[in-house]
Amino acid sequence: MAVKNMDELVARRLELSLRSALGLPLRWIQRNFRWLAHGIGLLPLGLILFTGVTSGLTVNPIQFLTLRTGKAALIMVVLTLACTPVNTLFHFKEALTARRTFGLYSFFYAFLHVSIFVGLDYVFDLKLIVDSVLEKRYILAGLGAFLIFLPLAVTSFDWWKKRLGKNWKRLHRMVYLGALLAVVHYTWLVKSDIRVPLLYGAGIVILLVMRIPAVRRKLANLKFRRAG
Repeated sequence: MAVKNMDELVARRLELSLRSALGLPLRWIQRNFRWLAHGIGLLPLGLILFTGVTSGLTVNPIQFLTLRTGKAALIMVVLTLACTPVNTLFHFKEALTARRTFGLYSFFYAFLHVSIFVGLDYVFDLKLIVDSVLEKRYILAGLGAFLIFLPLAVTSFDWWKKRLGKNWKRLHRMVYLGALLAVVHYTWLVKSDIRVPLLYGAGIVILLVMRIPAVRRKLANLKFRRAG
C-alpha cells in the first residue's frame, strides 16, 4: 500500500509539473502521448519544409539540408534514449511506448541525411563517395552509425522481436554505440566549435549511465524518497 501511495504521489507531482509547464492535464497527455510523439518526430521535417517554402535554405541549400537532417536524427536518438530514464524517474510508462516511434524517426532523418549526401552532394558518383569515406574520418563515423541504425530500424517491429527472442534486446543495445558514433561524426564534422556536439555527447552519456541497473535502482529509490 505504501508503494502504491508513493506511486500516486509521484504521478501527482508529475501532473502538477506538466500542468504548470504545458497547461495540460496528465491524463490528456497520457491518452494522446503517441500522437504527441509523432508530432515531435515530424516537427523537424515541418521546419525544413517551411524554410524551403519561404526561401530560407541559405546560399548552400545542400549543406543546409544535410546539417538539418543530421541534427534531427541526433535529437531523435536522444529522445529515444531518454524514454526509459523518464519512466524510471517519473513513473511515466507512456514514454516507453514512444521509444520505437522516436527510434524510427531517428532512422528516417538519418536516411534523409545519407540520401542527400549520396544523391545531391555526390550525385551517386560511387568512386567519389568511396574516396570521401576513406579520406574523411567524419564520413566514416557517420556511415558506421547509419549501418548500425539500419538493422535496428528493420527489426524494430513486434514480428522481429518475437522471432529473435533474447537476441532482439542484444541487437538493439547497439543503439548505444550508434548514438556515440553519431556524436563523433558531428564533432569531427564541425572541427572548430565543438561545444554543441559535446553537449549532445554529454547528454547521451548521462542517459546511458542512467540505464545501468545499479544507477537505475538508485534513481527509482530517489523517486520514492522525493515522493515521500
